[in-house]
Amino acid sequence: MIVMKFGGTSVQNADKINNALNIAEKQLPMRGVVLVSSAMGKTTDRIIDAFTSAESGDLEKALAFMEDIKDLHFETARQFLTDANLQEATVNLDRLFGQFASLLKGVVLLRDCTPRTKDAFLSFGERLSTLLISLRAKERGINVQLLDSRKFMITDDNFGSAAIDFKTTNGKIESAIKKGREKLYVAQGFISANKNGVTTTLGRGGSDYSASIIGAALDAQDIQIWTDVDGIMSSDPRSVNGVKTIPSVTYREAGELAYFGAKVVHPATIQPAVGKEIPVRVLNSGNPEGKGTTISSDAPVNGLKAIANKKGITLINIESTRMLNAYGFLNRIFSVFDKYGTSVDLVTTSEVSVSLTIEDISRLREIKEELKPIGHVHVEENKSIVCLVGQELWKDGGFLSRVFKTCEGVPLRMISLGSSDINLSLVVPFEKTDELVQKLHDQFLS
Repeated sequence: MIVMKFGGTSVQNADKINNALNIAEKQLPMRGVVLVSSAMGKTTDRIIDAFTSAESGDLEKALAFMEDIKDLHFETARQFLTDANLQEATVNLDRLFGQFASLLKGVVLLRDCTPRTKDAFLSFGERLSTLLISLRAKERGINVQLLDSRKFMITDDNFGSAAIDFKTTNGKIESAIKKGREKLYVAQGFISANKNGVTTTLGRGGSDYSASIIGAALDAQDIQIWTDVDGIMSSDPRSVNGVKTIPSVTYREAGELAYFGAKVVHPATIQPAVGKEIPVRVLNSGNPEGKGTTISSDAPVNGLKAIANKKGITLINIESTRMLNAYGFLNRIFSVFDKYGTSVDLVTTSEVSVSLTIEDISRLREIKEELKPIGHVHVEENKSIVCLVGQELWKDGGFLSRVFKTCEGVPLRMISLGSSDINLSLVVPFEKTDELVQKLHDQFLS
């Protein structure tokens, strides 16, 4: 059994859906396939526009956004479905858009869209796309079964970013999906439900996570993430010249790259696959013959693999002589961040100071006030983290000196290597980020 996840750009129209089915169908003579799909193209963005307009009381505008979504799906259905399949699509699309319109009207009346209601709205994108994909597969004569992920992806009640109940979910996946050749299962990506059957979501980008959860539950041979680029790149091709595909990375390397800015793989994707040591392959649906990137536990050690960056970082320095030879000092600091639900990216310490970085500054004012009794607090905004990822970087005695020589002229406000043997992180001014990443890529990866 294999699991294939297709992102929105890979199913954005009739041609793309046919291409995704071509990729899946090639595997069917050898093994069963679970095709996990995102919503078509920009559908999720349009859904958000619709319920945001409804929340502000503008029903006309909200319904206009809905009509855009409706036109896309009906036009796609007409392009590749005929007779009974087209009739089935029409009936089900009308039903789904009727429910969508009713929800919009309810939000307009209440002028409130709760997290629970937002999840109900967001579920429509994938329910629409998978309906069309399954009917197109049926039209092509493929043995296909459309699944409702809400029947087996069971979560808590944290609407918008629900946590999976793995024990229940794994059992339900095994019951819903039978292993065997020549059967295609089609399922939605990031939608799920709580134990009472109320729709939840795993958060945007969670369709990668869903694919990995399903793959792990089924002991799949591999999990394939089909996107619009040729795998994980050595840096961001939108801002760096000369990037190339990385043939293989370890789970840890992929996790570090994902966390520090690489957009191809959702950070949580890796976790369910790690325990089962299932390879995760990142592939380009526009180049199906390409080798892409394989993420596994036994990727070769070959030094620096890639350079990622995370912009919009805030640096906080807490200085106090009371820290000297004192225990519990760090605990007091981190309890403040825990209280306000703010994650810390990097940390460095000296005898009398602690420096750390955060991305979420929504509670920065409160955090600063609570840190003041602990020590002098200095905040620097508009920073970036430049992250160099590869195995055993510290073993190369000349690596650090080459990095720092390349960084000449760029103020380094924080350096972190000891916390991870696969990640050298540098905190730099925002405006210097792209220039520095290009220079480092030219020096080490060209």
